[in-house]
Amino acid sequence: MIGGSAAGLFTATLLARRGVDVRVLERIETLEPEPRTLIVTNRMRGLLGRVAEGSIVNEIRRFELFTDGRAATISLNHPDLIIERRTLIQSLSEEAQRAGAKIEMGRRFHTLHANGNSLRVEIERCADGSREEVHADAVVGGDGAASHVARAAGWAPLETVPLLQAIVTLPKDMATDTVRVWFVPQDTPYFYWLIPESPTRGALGVIGESGPETKRCLEQFLEKRKFDAIEFQGGRIPVYKRWIPVERKVGSGSVYLVGDAAAQVKVSTVGGIVTGFRGALGVAEAILNGGASRELRTLRRELDFHLLLRRSLHSFQQSDYSHLVDLLNDPAKKSLGEYSRDEAWKMLWRVCLRQPRLVLLGLRGLLMRNRPFAGPRLAPDASDQTRTP
Repeated sequence: MIGGSAAGLFTATLLARRGVDVRVLERIETLEPEPRTLIVTNRMRGLLGRVAEGSIVNEIRRFELFTDGRAATISLNHPDLIIERRTLIQSLSEEAQRAGAKIEMGRRFHTLHANGNSLRVEIERCADGSREEVHADAVVGGDGAASHVARAAGWAPLETVPLLQAIVTLPKDMATDTVRVWFVPQDTPYFYWLIPESPTRGALGVIGESGPETKRCLEQFLEKRKFDAIEFQGGRIPVYKRWIPVERKVGSGSVYLVGDAAAQVKVSTVGGIVTGFRGALGVAEAILNGGASRELRTLRRELDFHLLLRRSLHSFQQSDYSHLVDLLNDPAKKSLGEYSRDEAWKMLWRVCLRQPRLVLLGLRGLLMRNRPFAGPRLAPDASDQTRTP
């Protein structure tokens, strides 16, 4: 396993529990990745069990949507979770080691080659630059959107988008179990959000298409709404544009990708934690079952559906978002609260049954397509993945 990402460590745990000899090689010397406040669905609890609990800092019961003076509130049947990514990765590392996986820090992946019936992996020790070789039947790349494993095995580079957020003091009128979302299409085809991480602080962020422009928009948004940034967090997120097969043969050995390295991200909201864990389940199934994985087939359908949603929303103007909020009647809001973003097909099916005019709005967005989906930016070197703005 190359890379101690959340999806990579979960894959290591699943395989080690089944008796597979797993070695995790991570570039950094100590497992202290850059902190980042994230929001995920409650499905993470079902996937990770007790391992999830230590990283959860808050639970969300409501979403407030804002656009052009209009607002709508969605109440959730099952709470979303606010997590701290650093704590999550550290907990996953401990669980992987309990399961029997070996984790070695300060090891940078260099390249891989076919070697008879296995693979020869060249590793560089970060402390002194010395090289070593590792022999394995299979290599899993869990090393992020700029995966060096993917490049070495012949996968094409991924396009990425910038995610920037500022830690701010929460407004006095904001409940700590509520997320606020603003649609401002002149700034971004995605959205701004404010997610509470404690009773007094939250993460106000945005996803954009150009790093400098996204930073400028976030700074203007903070100034306009009189927020003072306590600190900044950021990274680049892979853009899912089509399903990426997760396995390639190199000689007689197999190379797999998981998580961000395979763009296993819900491109409608650019969320990849839960889908990365589902990718881990699928890759572990494929390794253990000789390539077959029901989980990967299901994940592909889900990610393709989110791609359809993003293609519709990407051309929305302010008037379209205003119309969307106006169309959210009580039955439609109820459906939005019944299902999570990781059940997008079920959620949208029920919503459209209760408010059919939303189908026409979505089709209009698909037909407009006057705003190109995602930019030409390729993933930068892995060292840039957690650089703050």
